[in-house]
Amino acid sequence: MWAGGCSTFWRLYQVYKLGSGMPAGMVQGRLFQSAWNLAYFALFVSVVAVVYNWHNSSLGYWLNLAAASVTDIGFIIFILAPGHAPARLGSVGPTLWLLATSFSTLGVLAIAA
Repeated sequence: MWAGGCSTFWRLYQVYKLGSGMPAGMVQGRLFQSAWNLAYFALFVSVVAVVYNWHNSSLGYWLNLAAASVTDIGFIIFILAPGHAPARLGSVGPTLWLLATSFSTLGVLAIAA
């Protein structure tokens, strides 16, 4: 999940740059708020991955599964599916999310067995 958090930092920077080019107003404020929210999720997922997942914590698994899924599913629905970002470039984050989720699930299942 740590790699997914890192890819989200790149996305938040892109949203911030977009907002910086807008005139001051509601649209710019909403873009900055979106960048702020992405920063929170990226930091949260990265910290949980380092603190909990490296120690095979089931709590860390569920926290990261929820936070990363909400962020990446929203990105897929609102950015990739309508074609607002090129699929080749935009699919890096969701691909890392799927890989991280798959390997984390395998790790949690192996511990439970």
